[in-house]
Amino acid sequence: MNPGKRNLLNGLAKVTLAGILLMASGCAQAATPLSRAYAFLYRQMDKYQQGDSLRLVRSYVPTDTFSNADVSYTYDDDVMLLALLRRGQGEDVARARVLGDALVYAQAHDPYNDGRVRGAYHARRFTGHDGAPRIAGAASDTGNLAWTGIAFAQLYNATGKQDYLSAALALGGFIQRNTYDTRGAGGYTGGINADQQKIEYKSTEHNIDLYALFGMLAQLTGEQSWSGDATHALTFVQAMWNAKRGYFYIGTGNDGATINKGDPTPEDVQTWSFLSTGLAQYQSSMDWALANLSAIKGRFDGLSFEAKDRSGVWFEGTAHAAMAFAARGMGDDAQTVAQLLADVEIGQANAPNADGKGVVAASKDGLETGDGADKYYASLHIGATAWYCLAKQAANPFRLFASRH
Repeated sequence: MNPGKRNLLNGLAKVTLAGILLMASGCAQAATPLSRAYAFLYRQMDKYQQGDSLRLVRSYVPTDTFSNADVSYTYDDDVMLLALLRRGQGEDVARARVLGDALVYAQAHDPYNDGRVRGAYHARRFTGHDGAPRIAGAASDTGNLAWTGIAFAQLYNATGKQDYLSAALALGGFIQRNTYDTRGAGGYTGGINADQQKIEYKSTEHNIDLYALFGMLAQLTGEQSWSGDATHALTFVQAMWNAKRGYFYIGTGNDGATINKGDPTPEDVQTWSFLSTGLAQYQSSMDWALANLSAIKGRFDGLSFEAKDRSGVWFEGTAHAAMAFAARGMGDDAQTVAQLLADVEIGQANAPNADGKGVVAASKDGLETGDGADKYYASLHIGATAWYCLAKQAANPFRLFASRH
């Protein structure tokens, strides 16, 4: 064979082999549970609009037994935004900004124009013909407000865009004006209900969220008044500690002082408390959750929402726990993290209504949440999927991610 032709063929063979290896590498990367989870989030975000169109994302994929139509719960959008920021690829950040801009728009165009956002909006058409955001859930619960503030703060930290910090500060101001409380152990009340009346009880989880938000605002602005507000929230959280049993109570009754010592004792309070505060004296709440909320049903392991119903796995809560044990990093915590993440990934692949990409909210329909009204279903859920993405990357959303601007 002509030496020149042989060299050409050899070169083509090398190029072809390199191409095959590159394609194989790309396929292998696309096949990871984490990349599949992000693919699900992208797909859900593009269901009704694409590109730069302001929009929020339908929270749940309907099934034969459950549908919330096109409702987008603001908390789910917040967590999805944080997951996008954490991976931080170019398109991830662009999509996070679309979600953030939609939430800024909702805040600026709320009928009360006082810094609040609402608990849910419509995803199919985010705004009406008059340009107003289409509200699907009129309440402004303190915890949900805090999560939106955290999302704004993280966006500002990642992009340097002042609008996001201004939005976070406006939310913080609304919370201060409407929920600051001096009854009992102080802290902050539950927010504004759908009838636009003040919620008088106080939630441990809400105050855990506010401790993180106010700490972020103090860090980003240098204004120490926010540190005082964070301490006010933390004082309430500490007062909810059950030292004898090693877990946190859920909060107070409507008098704002009497501790609710009954059920439920939800998982998120027990794991988020450590993620938010990092205080070692309360870390046993995580161990309590692992011991008392574990659910092993059929092919699925993980954590339930609360102790009264361990008949199924709450996959979002299982991801919370994985994140918390990763943050603590003591003893056998690494093995616990690996097992909890594997539990979520088994659900990602095999749970009822699974598509191999997204994560369903629960391993069964009708998993109790403790209040007798709301339940979790085996429906693909952007919140559960986003929490898995965060946990898989050991990304604590209660702490500012590394700044990119």
